[in-house]
Amino acid sequence: MMRTWGRVTDPITGVRTWKIVTPTARGYPAPVYLTALIQTLLLNYGESPFYGDWGLPAVQSVLTQIFPDYWVTLTQQRYAQNFIYLGVKKEDSTTPTYDIQVIYQDGQSEGASICPFGDPCVGTSGQVIPY
Repeated sequence: MMRTWGRVTDPITGVRTWKIVTPTARGYPAPVYLTALIQTLLLNYGESPFYGDWGLPAVQSVLTQIFPDYWVTLTQQRYAQNFIYLGVKKEDSTTPTYDIQVIYQDGQSEGASICPFGDPCVGTSGQVIPY
């Protein structure tokens, strides 16, 4: 069984706890991949001990004031095969905030808004997505 762990932040207290993320009831691993996608977008470039070319160049993006759109698109392409649909688009914002829309293999859809250099994201269903 495929699974991963993600952090969930309590919106009232701000306390972060770890939560296990498992496949859907029908066995599709899309929630696991969604959590991994969000973790990758929050990862600094070269920070992964397994994949040195994954993540976003946060320091360079801040110093040059250029959004990491290329790296976000590259990450989207790496994860797209795990969903029926995976859309990542930049929101009209002064911070690099991206809107993620996915459709799982069983037809369920989920969306989230994430700022790679900011706070955790809340999905369109109103639940905090573990990251």
